[in-house]
This record gives sequence, C-alpha cells and structure tokens, in this order.
Amino acid sequence: MVSARAVSAETASARAAGAEAAVPAVTLLGVRHHGPGSARAVAAALAALQPDAVLIEGPPEADGLAAAAAGKEMVPPVALLAHVADDPARAAFWPFAEFSPEWVALRYALDAGVPVRFIDLPAAQSLALGPRGGRDEEGGTVTGEGDTSGGDGGSEEGEGSGVPGGTPRPAPVDPIAELAAAAGHTDPEAWWEDAVEHRTPDGDPLAPFAALAEAMAALREHHPAERRDLVREAAMRQQVRAARRAGHRRIAVVCGAWHVPALAAMPTVAHDRALLAELPKKPKVELTWVPWTHRRLSQHTGYGAGIDSPGWYHHLFTAPGQPVARWMTRVAELLRAEDHPVSSAHVIEAVRLADALAAVRGRPLPGLTETLDAVRAVMCDGSDVALALVRDRLVVGDALGEVPDSVPAVPLQRDLGRLQRTLRLKPEAAARELVLDLRKDLDVERSRLLHRLRLLGLHWGRPVRDSVNSTGTFRETWQLVWEPEFSVQLVEAGQWGTTVRSAATGKAVAEAAKAELTALTALAEQCLLADLPDALPEVMRALADRAALDTDAGHLAAALPALVRTLRYGDVRATDTSALAAVAHGLAERLSVALPAACTGLDADGANARRAELDAVHQAIALLGGATVERWAGTLAALAAREPHGGPATGVPGLLRGRAVRLLLDDGRLDAGEAGRRLGLVLSTASEPADAGGWVEGFVSGGGALLLHDPVLLGLLDGWLCGVSPEAFTDLLPVLRRTFSSLEAGVRHTIGSRVATGPLTAPAGGSAPDAPLDEERADAAVPVLALLLGVSVPQPRIPRQTDRRATA
Repeated sequence: MVSARAVSAETASARAAGAEAAVPAVTLLGVRHHGPGSARAVAAALAALQPDAVLIEGPPEADGLAAAAAGKEMVPPVALLAHVADDPARAAFWPFAEFSPEWVALRYALDAGVPVRFIDLPAAQSLALGPRGGRDEEGGTVTGEGDTSGGDGGSEEGEGSGVPGGTPRPAPVDPIAELAAAAGHTDPEAWWEDAVEHRTPDGDPLAPFAALAEAMAALREHHPAERRDLVREAAMRQQVRAARRAGHRRIAVVCGAWHVPALAAMPTVAHDRALLAELPKKPKVELTWVPWTHRRLSQHTGYGAGIDSPGWYHHLFTAPGQPVARWMTRVAELLRAEDHPVSSAHVIEAVRLADALAAVRGRPLPGLTETLDAVRAVMCDGSDVALALVRDRLVVGDALGEVPDSVPAVPLQRDLGRLQRTLRLKPEAAARELVLDLRKDLDVERSRLLHRLRLLGLHWGRPVRDSVNSTGTFRETWQLVWEPEFSVQLVEAGQWGTTVRSAATGKAVAEAAKAELTALTALAEQCLLADLPDALPEVMRALADRAALDTDAGHLAAALPALVRTLRYGDVRATDTSALAAVAHGLAERLSVALPAACTGLDADGANARRAELDAVHQAIALLGGATVERWAGTLAALAAREPHGGPATGVPGLLRGRAVRLLLDDGRLDAGEAGRRLGLVLSTASEPADAGGWVEGFVSGGGALLLHDPVLLGLLDGWLCGVSPEAFTDLLPVLRRTFSSLEAGVRHTIGSRVATGPLTAPAGGSAPDAPLDEERADAAVPVLALLLGVSVPQPRIPRQTDRRATA
C-alpha cells in the first residue's frame, strides 16, 4: 500500500528540485469535515503546494455551481441540495460552514483561478442507493447520504443520512474513538480538539496529513470499509485518474481521512469499473445552493451533521489569536444583553479559571468543557439556566447563510424571495416574534403570505398563543424561524404552482377533493386567512357535499366552531362569506337535532369528550345568531331533561345534563330557582351518587362564583356531600377533586370558609330572604355608577329628616 506520506514526500522532493515530476503528483489531504483545525491545516497546505487542480469530496454534478461560491453574496453556512427531479422529497444535502475544510479548499481554488472538481459518488447514484446500508426497496421518502463517511474515518455525520427526523444508522467504526483510545484518552472529542482543532500549522504543513493517513491505514487494516465506502472510493479514484489525463501535474485532493488509504493505493481501472458497474440506474437530479444554519449542523438526525458546537468551532477558526479571551468577551456581551451583571473582572477571572482547568486536566489549551465550566462558575454564579443561554446562542448559534440570486432555483422559490424582500420579512434562523395589525395593508399582506405558506406545509411562521383564534380580531402574533429543509419543501410544492399564491390555491383544491368534513372546515378557514378566492368555491362546494352526507354528530360538532370562526375572520378581512354562512347555519340546525341522541349511553371518557364539543358548539352558535340560537336552546333543554330512568344506557350522563343546565342558566333562559330545584332533584337519595357527581362537575365547571352568590345551591351541595355514604364518597372523590380544582383559588377559599362556619341550610321557600335596602348607602354609589356609564348625574335625594322637617 502506498501511504499518503510517500505521496506527499514525492511532491515535496519534486518541488525542491525545481522541476515538474515526470508523473503527475497527487497530494491527499485527509480531513475531518467541519473541523476548524483541519480547515486551517488545509489552507496552509494549499498555500505551500500551490496545486494546479483541486479535487474535493462532493457530488460531481455540482461542478457547475462551484463558481457561485466565489461571490461576496455567498455567505456560509450553505449547503448543496440535490433532489430527484420527479420526486423532490428524495433529497440530499452537503453542508459547508466557514470552518469546513472543503469550503476552504473551494475558496482557495476559486481565488487562485485553479480548476476545482467534486469527486465523490454522483448525487444521482447516492439517491438511488437510498439511506446508508442499502438501497431503498420500498419507495419511501429517501434522503441522500451527503457525507456518510464522517470525514475523519467513518463516523456517521447524518447529513441526509436517513429520513428527516429519523435516527441515522451507526457506522461500523468511529476512528476518532479508536485513535483516542490508542492514545490513552477516554474522551474522543477532547482528544481530537487537543490533537487537531487547537493546533495551528507550524513547520511542515503536510506533516499532520501524513500522520493522520498513517493512522487511518492502520485502522482500516483492522476495520474493513463497508461496501458503500468501497464504491465511493472507486468513484473518487476515477476522478483522480481523469484529472491526471487532463494534464494536471500538482493535484490536491481534499477528502475524509478515512478514504486516504484507499485513494493512495491505486488498483487497476478494471477493478474500479467493476465496482461502479453494480450501481443502480441513475435518476435525473437537480442541484442548487441553499442557505444552511449552525443549528442544523448541530443536529444528529435528519439533515443534521452532528457537530455539537458549530458556534464554538466557528469562533476557533475565525479567532485563532487568544480564542479563549475573545470567547469570554462574547459571553459577557450576551449575558449583559440579557440583564446579567457581568463585568470586565468576571471576564478576566473566567479566562484565568479556564487556563487553570486546562493545566490541571493536562490539556494544551482550554477546550469547550473548560470554558463552559469557567463561565458557569464565574459569570453565571453556578446557574445552569444562564449557561443554557450561552450554549444555545454561542456554542450552537443562530447563523444563517446567504445564497445569491444568480444561483439556480425553482420559480416558487424565486417568488417567495421576491415576496420576502417586498414585505420586508427577512428569513432568520433565530426565533423572533412578529406582531401584525390587520388594519394595516402591509401587515395584511404579511399575514396572507404566512398563511399561504402554512397551507403548503412550510411553517416558517407559527401562530403564538392561538392568536389567530383569539377574540382580538385585529391582531396576529407569529413566531418566525427559518429552517434549511424549507428549500426541499419549496421544491416539492412547485408541483402545485409557480407562485406562492397559485401553489397554495392548487394544493387547497387538491386537498378539498379528498378531505373529510372536519378537515374541510379547517381548509376553508385557511383559504380565507390566506386570501385564496380561486380555491374557496371548490372548498365550499366540497364542504357542502360532505356536510349533507355526514351524519356523525361528533364530526358536525367539530366542524361548526371552525366554520363560525372563519365567518368572524371573514368579517375582519372584508371577505365575502355568504356561502360559508349558509353551510354553518345548516350544520347548526342538523346538530341541534342530532346531538341529544348522540349524547345518550356514553361512558365517562365519551361524556368528557362530548362536553368539550358541547361548550365549543354553544359558543359558536351564540356568535352565529339568528333563529339557530332558539333551536339550540331547545336542544339544551332536551339534554337537561334526559335522565337515565332505565339505567345509564337509556339517558344522558349527568356530566352533560349538568352542563346543559349551566349553559341555560348563564344565557338567562333558566332562573336560579329552577336551577336549584334541578340540583336538588339530582342530589336526592334517589339518584346514583356517580351520576350526581357528574352533574355537579358539569354544572360547576363554568365557574364557581355562582355558588358564592346563591346560598341555596351551595347549601344543597353541602347537604348532599354530608349525606353521601362513605363507600360512595370514596368513589366520588376523584370527580369532586377534579371539579373543585378547576375553580379559581379565591373561589375555592371562600367556599371553604363558608362551609367551615357550620352546616349550610336552604331557607324556606327555596330562595334567600330579601335583605332590606339601605337607600342612603345606595345613593352614595349613584354618582360613581353614572360616571362609569357615561350618563348625567341625577340630583341627590333629600334626606328623610329634611322631608319630615319640611312636612312639619
């Protein structure tokens, strides 16, 4: 086997002799992907070698996109995105950060005017192979491997290594762990930081690569590469041969260190062709550059790269001089911005502590562990809460890359970029809150864009505190977070249209054709919020058809509140909702008829679910208005009267009957005396304790203040509880605890105080005696009430003594 040390020595001797080598010289620079130490070493090696061609591990289809990296508008982190043309969900990413060795090599070649090529397995064949470990046989959503080698010896970095959100398959060997163990270290990351990342190039710039290549060769003797790696390495060797045939004499190859031994020992061309002949047929793929984020680099699943501290690595690469002191200064700035008292003395002491910890632990420089320990002890006063802020904002970071407009993109992505610039909505990786006032034209357009993107499944903005469904109709609050995978979703959504509006319309129409009733009501609401007049008629037609055929009361009850909410928002946005109103009134009429029967014979879980639907429907019908309100009141009265005389299966559960009585009482359709009478009947000894407990839960759940203002109801409840048998009380206790725990703390305290004074008895006649009116005290409150109501203050009454005096 030819080692990388021999290859490097050949190049060095040829250059020292001042003559070109008879055979093209190939220098292999084995790196760890996304490593600042490797990036600095690559920069130093390329400056010394001055190659006439640079080959980089990556998809060869991206050669035409490499030139875009030279522009100032291209700001890392960025990623190459490859997707199957007729199946955009099958995609792969190749991320590049500023501290990635491949990015350093790419920028060197572009700045020096040197040809640069990507030499990995073509993206089309990577996607055809499917996730690492085998070809996708089920036709599911597959992402390409990106870099499955881990760059430093086979550790899975997860760059598109599996289905987004899934767990990547572990690689057979972790070279860093093996090398760290051989060096007597138990922490592979700490060892790698000490050996590579914290080192600055000095002496021979090729020496670190030769040493690493020798170590990888030894590892591969004991840990043979997987079949997939062998195929990739055959493709890389073919690209190296092609560069030699093109006449290049000083070729620099930047690849994962794991691959260096395989690229140093060139087998025959026939051997590599035989390996590549086994690859599946290549699908048509399209590639482009997309913005990336440090936060995505830190994730170990889906499209992440598994770099735990990209912000820290970026700092090490961009601040090689006094990195610890500069890092502590950044930490201090962050904590001060969050109102933590941090002074210059804290910074000085934290640097000293980090250096002392590194010395005690035998490390050449403080690593991330030492700096965070010092930050926690000195700047955070031992608080993990403040330290979590440092980890999130600095160790990981919210950096979002930028890609110039000249890069190829689908029309939908172009339209979104135009809208973002027009509406002044810049995509950012850090979460930020956006408050919209729907009385302003700009905010209305912003709201429409965010709703259209949500309909497309691109959740750049998410409503905060259910603001879209709140009673404050002129305000919306959104939380905006831009995620890199939105680029894939935009490509996928391109099948519905070339603009955001047309794509949202097309998807809404397609969804309406197959959606159920509940989903259709939500879709109609989305169409109104997104202002899609071309989609709304189709959705309404489908909604009317489903509503006419659906006989399930649960579906009707779930659909009506969304429809009424949509009507209300249509009024705010000046949208024609006449068709919606007709469907909503029809649903309310059918629900009024079907609900009593649907509430009969339910178990405890079914009754709880139906109670939530009952409350939502009651609020919706109150907003709907019209004759529907009267019919609904009759439905509630029917529910309240359906007692289970023949057993639980023959009537409405007490939970729903009590809730119906409370709703009628709150609407003024039932007086307190009648409500007390019904409560007394339910709490009589003839009723089952469980049914009575459910009735009380449904009745009281609307608020316990009613019990404070009506001593009759409180007395009945107190008397019933005192008379329940111990066995029944034990069974009722969970229901009672749930009922009273839902009340306000002040209400519970007051009820407890009143009950503690002694037994509460209902006064004769079924109602509380009228207390005599103190007219003088009442007159004193009249001016204040008149001021609150905005009416003129009436003349004060003449005291009674003056009246008697005048009469006399």
